[in-house]
Amino acid sequence: MDIVFRATAIYMILFIVLKIAGSRTLLQMTSFDFILLLIISEATQQAMLPDDFSVTAAFITIITLFTIDIIFSLIKTYIPLADKFLDGSPVILVENGKILRWRLTKLHLTIDDILEVARNKQGIEDVEKIKFAIMEKNGDISIIPQQQE
Repeated sequence: MDIVFRATAIYMILFIVLKIAGSRTLLQMTSFDFILLLIISEATQQAMLPDDFSVTAAFITIITLFTIDIIFSLIKTYIPLADKFLDGSPVILVENGKILRWRLTKLHLTIDDILEVARNKQGIEDVEKIKFAIMEKNGDISIIPQQQE
């Protein structure tokens, strides 16, 4: 039973840390972020299975983590407010060519981040040509161009 408690605690800690770090963490993974992810995965593995390296312990840990994820998924399905709290909601970053700087600051993004996505997805090089830039719940940025007249 100790393994179940350890896995649950690690899941909750990682969830909170990723919430605090924000969507940018998942959106723009640098080499440093990737290395950090590898180190975190090793550290959490050690924390969940400190002295017991058996297949059974690993099996129980994996089942516990997936069970927690399924429970959160069910909670989000039946409680809409929980979905907003756990996954967040889309955030408009640019509206009719106007940059909403306080939202960029809150999400730790720069206008260059938005323009990079706009160039890659829509071939847009100027903010004024963006009708909406929206940070989606999954950390991706959607770009809706201004209508050509």
